[in-house]
Amino acid sequence: MPRRFRPLSTRVVWIGALAMLLGAVVALVARALTALIGLVTNLAFYGRWSFEFSSPADNQLGLWVIAVPVIGGLIVGLMARFGSRAIRGHGIPEAMEQVLLNESRIPPRITWLKPVSSAIAIGTGGPFGAEGPIIATGGALGSLVGQLLHVTAEERKTLLAAGAAAGMAAVFNAPMSAVLLALELLLFERRARSLIPVAFAAAVGTGVRFALEGSGAMFAMPALAAPDMPALLAYLVLGLIIGALSVGITRMVYAIEDGFEKLPIHWMWWPALGAVVTGIVGYVLPSTLGVGYTNISAVLGGQLTLGAMLALCLLKLVSWSISLGSGTSGGTLAPLFTIGGALGGVFGTLAVTYLPWLHVDPRMAALVCMAAIFAGASRAFLTSVVFAFETTQEPHGLLPLLAGCAAAYLISGLLMRNTIMTEKIARRGVRVPSDYAADYLDRILVRDACSREVVTLPAEQTLDATRAWLEVGGVQAQHQGFPVVDAQGALRGVVTRRDLLDRQIAGERTVGELVKRPALAVREDHSLREAADHMVEANVGRLIVLSADGGHRMVGFITRGDLLAAHARRLRETHTTSQVIGRRSAPAR
Repeated sequence: MPRRFRPLSTRVVWIGALAMLLGAVVALVARALTALIGLVTNLAFYGRWSFEFSSPADNQLGLWVIAVPVIGGLIVGLMARFGSRAIRGHGIPEAMEQVLLNESRIPPRITWLKPVSSAIAIGTGGPFGAEGPIIATGGALGSLVGQLLHVTAEERKTLLAAGAAAGMAAVFNAPMSAVLLALELLLFERRARSLIPVAFAAAVGTGVRFALEGSGAMFAMPALAAPDMPALLAYLVLGLIIGALSVGITRMVYAIEDGFEKLPIHWMWWPALGAVVTGIVGYVLPSTLGVGYTNISAVLGGQLTLGAMLALCLLKLVSWSISLGSGTSGGTLAPLFTIGGALGGVFGTLAVTYLPWLHVDPRMAALVCMAAIFAGASRAFLTSVVFAFETTQEPHGLLPLLAGCAAAYLISGLLMRNTIMTEKIARRGVRVPSDYAADYLDRILVRDACSREVVTLPAEQTLDATRAWLEVGGVQAQHQGFPVVDAQGALRGVVTRRDLLDRQIAGERTVGELVKRPALAVREDHSLREAADHMVEANVGRLIVLSADGGHRMVGFITRGDLLAAHARRLRETHTTSQVIGRRSAPAR
């Protein structure tokens, strides 16, 4: 087996250059989608032609405001029915499914259907964020590039993740959390060959945003004091509470979706039905309409009263969960941040009133809960922490964010099998990896797992003599494969027990005549992963092991069974508990 290990190949330079170009294009697409949402919002709520990003909350439509989301829901339902059903939902689960099952090949029509349908849904008052559709659109563009060019499936996955990361970075001015989102939800690995292009795309996407909109924080906050120990413990407890609530919210969303599945009407009409609730809630509390980024800024800035935050939290939850369950097109990040932030502001305000000795800041509590609810619902832990830090640029928030998000992650992992991102595709039978660990086989060398007692057969020996030896059934005759050597001791190849016992082959033939190909070998300092790959590529179940000095001296034999047996140590390390320090040694026997 040739030496193949290299930390990186020159292909990464090519894929990285493509990712940088993709990042610039996706950032411009993000800008265009934001302008399109603004246009739809202005036309639907104010009757004016303007691309300015506006909030529907200031409309003067009265009861007619209920009809606007319904019209948007009808249009989205028609687009899903006659365009592609894949535009329904927030896009990330669908991208994950394509990565896991379809070699990251997203249908090209999604690159325009998803942003247009989302712009209509959000622009007509849908309680979603623009980031989900932009992430989905960026991923679709990356997949399209990967389908137009000669790349591997792994490289296509990297381009998909790079497009998604560039989209998120361009929307929120958060390049690091965009890279982490790609790692935690799309790549299912952390390798240099994928990390570098994704980082390039996010950096370029953020640079384009800097040029177009400046480098200020997405959700600017006033300077906060560093928390003391009582406050830090309070934020940790808040994380535990929010983690449990995120589990409940996730289950509620899918319960609502199940309820829509039972309706005796075609799914095309579901977005319009969900939009009725959106319109009614929007009439009661107009600030629940649209993306609501201004709501997040108001909560984090401490500009809302206790009652206003409580109403925003509850009504946004009702509006968003029913709309998302109906299958319309929109994102989940901004609604979850709004719900979590408002709830954190409520808890923080109550703590200031009734538990002043905790020294809790309501604005810090809002920040922690905003990130913790996403950490619990999606289990994108690092993304949640870094995102809240990057979008507010609040340095003293990092430690409370770490504690609160870790607590929410813990509770979510204990109470919920799947997440808000994976439940939908898990119901379709898709197995989504949740933990990424270093390849165990890559840590063990062949010399530590191979059999050293190699039983060879002479090439000139007849099959009759060999079969007689096998039938005696000695210990050495129990193997399933045997290396074959010639009279000079040189290795000719390997024969299997099945071939030796095949009675259709005449007994006067020699063992050497059964050798079908040259011997396949690895060296004893190869890893078991390299050996396993060699077996798969050659379609064999055993390999000769040669010495590590570069010669052709045979020192062992390794089989697929040896590879499986190597996992015994991994299982023992995972499941067997033991006390190392303080344990008395057993008496020698």
